[in-house]
Amino acid sequence: MAVQAESRAGWRLAASSASVIGRWRRRKRPMGPSCRSSAGAMWSAGRGRAAGPALVGLLLTLLVPGSGAAKTGAGLVTCGSVLKLFNTQHRVRLHSHDIKYGSGSGQQSVTGVEASDDANSYWRIRGGSEGGCPRGSPVRCGQAVRLTHVLTGKNLHTHHFPSPLSNNQEVSAFGEDGEGDDLDLWTVRCSGQHWEREAAVRFQHVGTSVFLSVTGEQYGSPIRGQHEVHGMSSASTHNTWKAMEGIFIKPSVDPSAGHDEL
Repeated sequence: MAVQAESRAGWRLAASSASVIGRWRRRKRPMGPSCRSSAGAMWSAGRGRAAGPALVGLLLTLLVPGSGAAKTGAGLVTCGSVLKLFNTQHRVRLHSHDIKYGSGSGQQSVTGVEASDDANSYWRIRGGSEGGCPRGSPVRCGQAVRLTHVLTGKNLHTHHFPSPLSNNQEVSAFGEDGEGDDLDLWTVRCSGQHWEREAAVRFQHVGTSVFLSVTGEQYGSPIRGQHEVHGMSSASTHNTWKAMEGIFIKPSVDPSAGHDEL
């Protein structure tokens, strides 16, 4: 199957190697360095896990001249594509790494980062456990998908735990080798029939109805400057996302009808 790729130079295909366990401190974006307050939870650095060979090979096509990957313009986001998601309000990319929350669920943490060249910000678009998202099929507005973190194999997940900084709903990465549970499903909310790469979309959690959001809180050590990602009950400018760098599978079928409003 043909593959389309869009990337920016300089990204590193390597998992983060943070091994320091430290305390995090809350820092609202508008505040200066003197306005930080400490909190009592501890981060936990997990054991490193290599990405699956197939996904590594897929990402490496971005680096190999003549591999068939090429820059392309606007198009549709398709099942099987690997991409970065950009929060349009706070200008950070959805990110995860092998560092666990020290409070709440204790699962792998999910954050937002400003850097565009971090390989820990790649996510793969997949269907639910029963399928429904064949490779290359355009993602429909209103379709439920799983977002699998490429380098750790865990799925974007949320549940009824408070987030560490804002006390909204915690968002984590959960499962093994892309297999988790029903709380890994997110509905793509967009205008029109399909998720377009140039359009802003929202991700609404199927199980709890919250929207994937960022509101500006930032962590301290060991992930200093990374933004908290959490679930919020209402749609707002804090939960609009756009497809950015990645490998986009060329649509294998003609787009079919399907509609949902942003």
